[in-house]
Amino acid sequence: QCVLTGQWTNDLGSNMTIGALNEKGEFSGSYHTAVTATTNKIQISPLQGSQHSTNQNSQPTFGFTVNWRFSDSVTVFTGQCFVDEDGREILKTMWLLRSRVNSIKDDWKATMVGINVFTRLHSRE
Repeated sequence: QCVLTGQWTNDLGSNMTIGALNEKGEFSGSYHTAVTATTNKIQISPLQGSQHSTNQNSQPTFGFTVNWRFSDSVTVFTGQCFVDEDGREILKTMWLLRSRVNSIKDDWKATMVGINVFTRLHSRE
């Protein structure tokens, strides 16, 4: 079973924490990116999302939005939580990042797309 709740790190070194799901499958958390296209100081940013309702032995699909505190942009992620052959939990995601532009003529360059793979961040005891 793959569980979203907890701490995760991705292939770029960004970290996120996902809180417990409520009865509707909604969750909140925080995202600390390791990469940015701005020169602004990176700040931990809030995330809000939901997971598709699942059964006990499931690898659920989910989506969440990150509202970047340090730039005029928002990223939406969608993905699925998998358990690999070695029993490790992995989040496979695709994202769209929308940046604010000054005019509709600049709309063509306002959205970027990418993929990230997250693995569970285990605390050192």
